[in-house]
Amino acid sequence: MKIGFAGLGVMGGPMARHLVAAGHDVAGYNRSPDKARVWADAHGGRFAATVAEAATDADLFILCVGKDEDVREVVTVALPALKAGAVIVDHTTTSARIAREMDALCGTAGVAFIDAPVSGGQAGAENGQLSVMAGGDAAALETAHPAVMAYAKAIQHIGPSGSGQLTKMVNQIAIAGVVQGLAEAVHFARAAGLDTDAAYDAISKGAAQSWQMDNRWKTAAAGQFGFGFAVDWMRKDLGLVLDEARDNGAVLSMTALVDQFYAEIQAMGGNRWDTSSLKARLKP
Repeated sequence: MKIGFAGLGVMGGPMARHLVAAGHDVAGYNRSPDKARVWADAHGGRFAATVAEAATDADLFILCVGKDEDVREVVTVALPALKAGAVIVDHTTTSARIAREMDALCGTAGVAFIDAPVSGGQAGAENGQLSVMAGGDAAALETAHPAVMAYAKAIQHIGPSGSGQLTKMVNQIAIAGVVQGLAEAVHFARAAGLDTDAAYDAISKGAAQSWQMDNRWKTAAAGQFGFGFAVDWMRKDLGLVLDEARDNGAVLSMTALVDQFYAEIQAMGGNRWDTSSLKARLKP
């Protein structure tokens, strides 16, 4: 497929690389042109100086940018350059509101818009093992499916436009609770004078087991927080969650509390620490 890709950061860069490796013709755009040039030179993609250049004649236009406003800006610029029948796949984590807005806008130009946030973090992007939750037209997703599987291990169509973003919110709620539980468990083990490695070995094969425990227990216990998804990003995502909850009436007491704990981590200078850094606010 001829693919335009906007946003070549820690997530988008590896995703676009997998597309090139799978044999697709990929034009990469980044807000910082030097980053796009480096990506193109390193991986055999085409450098695009503008969003419109990346989108011109593309069958598929993929973006992985920062926030709602970035999505609106990129899609608005890309849309006139795309041919009728093209599909836009947005991997940015945003509000469901912007997904529905972009879906309606794209529909007026005969272009499909799929909101498709991902889970799996930087490691998942690097290894081509992301999980994709998608909202929008099912037939359009089928068109994009073979390309997206270059960097995904699973793609789930959830429902109409916005459903992918709402499901990503569900994902972040679940992670917030698990990581806070993990932080308190490590904290309690230390306070009780336990060998934290032995405690992990004892409980990680039972009902307490989780991805977060298997991947973050030992690093959190060691005070190491340089592994992936940053606190600043998690707070952005939890802000989207809490905004949506105010609209739909969901009661998210734990999520709101953990969001405030992450604010404490930011105040400690841990903006770029990973999400397991909730342990850092607990002593020992």
